[in-house]
Amino acid sequence: MFSIPRREAIMSNFKQFLSISAFALGISLPMSGFAQATTESTKAEASQHASLTEGEVKKVDLDNDKVTIKHGDIRHLDMPGMTMVFTAKDKNLLTNLKPGDKVKFMVIHEGGKMMVTDIQPAR
Repeated sequence: MFSIPRREAIMSNFKQFLSISAFALGISLPMSGFAQATTESTKAEASQHASLTEGEVKKVDLDNDKVTIKHGDIRHLDMPGMTMVFTAKDKNLLTNLKPGDKVKFMVIHEGGKMMVTDIQPAR
C-alpha cells in the first residue's frame, strides 16, 4: 500500500482539507441565516401591502369552514388566478355567502394553509 511517510502526508492534506471546508461552512452559515431573515422580512412587508383580491364563490362548506373561490391574481402572495379551496379564519365570514357571489377577499398563508381573513361583496 502506501509507505508511512506517504500515509502521513495524505492524512495531513486530508486534515487541511477538512479544516478549510469547516471554515468555509462557518462563513456560509451566518450568511444563509441572514438571507432567510431577509426573505421573512420581505414576506412580512408584502403582507402589509396586501390588497383585496376579486373572486367568485363556487362552493361554501360551513361544516369544515371552507370556501371555494375562483380568483384573480393574489399579488401579495405572488399567486396566479385559479380556483381553489380556502379555510376561513372565522366561520362567521362564510355565513352569508352562496355560490355565484362576486366577492373581494383577503387571504394569508398561515400554518401551511391559505386562510381567508376578510371577505365582502364586490361592488
